[in-house]
Amino acid sequence: MYIEQAYKGLHEGWRYLLGTFIIVFFWLLIGQLPLTVVILSRAFESGGLDADSFGTKALLETTNLSPNWFTFLMLISFVVGLAALFLVVKYLHKQPITALTTTRRKIDWKRFFLSFGLMAAFVIVATGFDYFLNPEDFVVQFRLVPFAILFIISILLVPLQTSFEEFFFRGYLMQGLGVITKNRWFPLIITSLVFGGLHLSNPEVTQFGPWIMVYYIGTGLFLGILTLMDDGLELALGFHAANNLIQILLVTADWSAFQSESILRDITRPESSISELIVSLGIIYPIFILIFAKKYKWKNWKDKLFGKVKPMEPATEQASL
Repeated sequence: MYIEQAYKGLHEGWRYLLGTFIIVFFWLLIGQLPLTVVILSRAFESGGLDADSFGTKALLETTNLSPNWFTFLMLISFVVGLAALFLVVKYLHKQPITALTTTRRKIDWKRFFLSFGLMAAFVIVATGFDYFLNPEDFVVQFRLVPFAILFIISILLVPLQTSFEEFFFRGYLMQGLGVITKNRWFPLIITSLVFGGLHLSNPEVTQFGPWIMVYYIGTGLFLGILTLMDDGLELALGFHAANNLIQILLVTADWSAFQSESILRDITRPESSISELIVSLGIIYPIFILIFAKKYKWKNWKDKLFGKVKPMEPATEQASL
């Protein structure tokens, strides 16, 4: 099973504590240093930042920073984090990257692209349907050159951003907490809570209120279920990449974390999106789970989600190194 893949490397608890510190340090401090330097230098030139400058849109206006440049600098931090994570797994844990990704002999890209395609199709159709029914809620802001630049940035970096989050939360932390606690429910719940907490600084939390954390935590739980039931990250990687990539290209809003040169700008109040989030948690996510469960013939739900984590036999572990 997926969590037991950690036994294919060095898996002492202190390694996961040290590895998490290294990964977070490089991601939050080293990775975000370029964006921080640019913002501070621009703010100094414009007379400084005030309390009203800390939403993404207000920050861009205050610093005169282009959305594409901001998006690029923001995504770079996740690239640094992903590189740090892979180095930690390779040198601190001596674990193959494939073992962090899947229980299969090699990464199943068909699973990734199926999940990516289904989610991409859903986002495109849902957005198009919303625009058709409520055109007054959107402004078409398409400009060829800025959009082309955004497209290149997004294609190259958004999958790395989402891959970092999946490899870190559903991969590294899920396996680490699993081998430490010897069960599956604890890492499933904790990684979902931590994943939700990651979004506390998003402007959407201020606009929607703290209840939106239920959506973020629920999304983490959904992705965790995909990972444990399918014994690999492929489905979660595809789903997450499609969601972020298509969203950033199609729609932005004044209150969203990503201010992009997208095709559309949502000009409604954030409260109007509450129903969409409820639909995602209560309808869309369960439908995706049912589709994948039938496609891949998932069984033993209770054991895979709540069962014990059993250490590999020494011979099996040694042979896998």
